[in-house]
Amino acid sequence: MNEPNQPQPARGPVRITVPSRADGFLRQFTALIGGPLGRHSEPGRIDPGFFSVERVIILMTTVGALLMLLAKNPCRINGWTGNNPYAYACYSDWVPLFSARGFAENPWAPFSAAAQFEYPVLMSTVASAVASIIPTGIENRSLLYFDINLLLVAILWMVTVIATLRMTGRRPWDAAMVAIAPGIILAGSINWDMWAVALLALGMLAFARKHTVLAGVLIGLGTAMKIYPFFILGAVLVLAIRTGKFKTFWVTAGTAAATWVLVNLPYALAFPTSFMHFFNFSSERGAGFSSFWHAFNVIADNREGIAQFEAEQISRYGLILFFLCCVGVAVLGLTAKRTPRLASMAFLIIASFVMVNKVYSPQFIVWLIPLFALALPRWREFVIWMLVEVAHFYGVWFYLDSLSAEEAQKAFPETGYVVLVLAHMVMLGYLMFLVARSILDPRHDPIRAVGQDDPLAGPYAGAPDRWTLRGLLAGSKNTNEVAENKS
Repeated sequence: MNEPNQPQPARGPVRITVPSRADGFLRQFTALIGGPLGRHSEPGRIDPGFFSVERVIILMTTVGALLMLLAKNPCRINGWTGNNPYAYACYSDWVPLFSARGFAENPWAPFSAAAQFEYPVLMSTVASAVASIIPTGIENRSLLYFDINLLLVAILWMVTVIATLRMTGRRPWDAAMVAIAPGIILAGSINWDMWAVALLALGMLAFARKHTVLAGVLIGLGTAMKIYPFFILGAVLVLAIRTGKFKTFWVTAGTAAATWVLVNLPYALAFPTSFMHFFNFSSERGAGFSSFWHAFNVIADNREGIAQFEAEQISRYGLILFFLCCVGVAVLGLTAKRTPRLASMAFLIIASFVMVNKVYSPQFIVWLIPLFALALPRWREFVIWMLVEVAHFYGVWFYLDSLSAEEAQKAFPETGYVVLVLAHMVMLGYLMFLVARSILDPRHDPIRAVGQDDPLAGPYAGAPDRWTLRGLLAGSKNTNEVAENKS
């Protein structure tokens, strides 16, 4: 037995889980390379040389970034004019916004009293910062603007992959889902969403390592980019309620809120009308493509007696539905026999927001992929999901192309568009069901199947339950039984 003041022996490397051995779907594809890794091998404990897991996954991400560039190359060559972005499925917001929002004349156009830029403050800052380094005396400045933004997205993708890998514990290969995800290859360069994705991934990593203040700062910065990183605090709140450790939640949430205010307040005071434009635009805009609401309106437009949803209705109903979904996730998390994992609840909350929101842009898939890799890293479901999303991605652009098509044979049928929208929503709903099932029954949880509890729990790791709905209901039942026995 070691004395209290004596140094403890160093802990050796942890044996990692290998997909070819642990994942039944991938195992069947290993015949060409000699089958799955041997049972007596020691991955993670044996030095792999140069090709460590992290380096291999970085190489995979590099290939993914090159494929992202290749996917947009038809527009880079032929231009983003006319129907090219739709016919070649190479659309990106960066090029049209560069001229339409005044970046070509004034790189800091969003920061003025008359600005009409429909994005949050920090995203406006990124857009302007990139525009400010574009030389004025060159031809085709918008193409250079696109290329620099794409390079930054590739770097952010790499950051997200590395952060995800370091949150997986004994399952580092799960980060390969993020590294080669077709959803990111196709949609990661549509907008600046990868900035929020990377900030949230770093925030979750900081929380997992018990740096709650840093986690709050990163989550707050992510929220200043895009609102969805804020929703992860709902998962932290469920852990706080179950364990009774509310200080961790208040520190993380308070720091996140303070960070968001510090980023937004100067702009709001200097240009209040421009600051409110984002919120007014979000409230007044109608149903976005790929959303349930837009698909319903397309159906209603071709059916007599069915009214379309107006923008105000969608905003109200969407908010109500999202609130109910959050309550459902909270009830699920507080009734589960075992404390649910942070990533599982975060995936359910953010997927719920995407499902009921008035806008379900194609690039929103990049929000969900890293969370899925942490919540339910199963390759069969991931591959099917990506196949559905790829079909949906091309269907949306072909549908948009058909709206201005002159030749009848060029038109993409509305029915096909509606079917693909419903398919990608049904697929996401199915993944949510699987994640919920893994919360209720940890035997279906791949992370806990390898002996891990929750690599992302951070300050809540190993904390016992103090309060659950299951315990409350059990206590009420016992109280009633005692009362009945006395009577």
